[in-house]
Amino acid sequence: MWSFYLFTFKHFINLTNRNEQQLRIFEWKILRIIFGPVQDENGIWRIRKNHELNELIGSADIVRFIKSRRMAWLGHVMRMDGGGMPRRILEWKPIGSRIRGRPRKR
Repeated sequence: MWSFYLFTFKHFINLTNRNEQQLRIFEWKILRIIFGPVQDENGIWRIRKNHELNELIGSADIVRFIKSRRMAWLGHVMRMDGGGMPRRILEWKPIGSRIRGRPRKR
């Protein structure tokens, strides 16, 4: 499931600030499931706090990882010869314009 989300965000979804925030929230949820609850000195179980998760994973960040993979892919495409389909799509300039907004009712 994790690889599906990475593939989707890496290839199809534009990372806006809202998408980045949602992705970070999803990452924290998954990390809390993976690392599980922690027991206090009193013997009470609780979920891990953000700073505790930061100590466990270090500087790993899903958004930074996705952006770095996109940059690596862009470098790969830029090194391709000019006849390749990804390079042609990257350098394509659309002709004309289209009307903005919702289509008018007929």
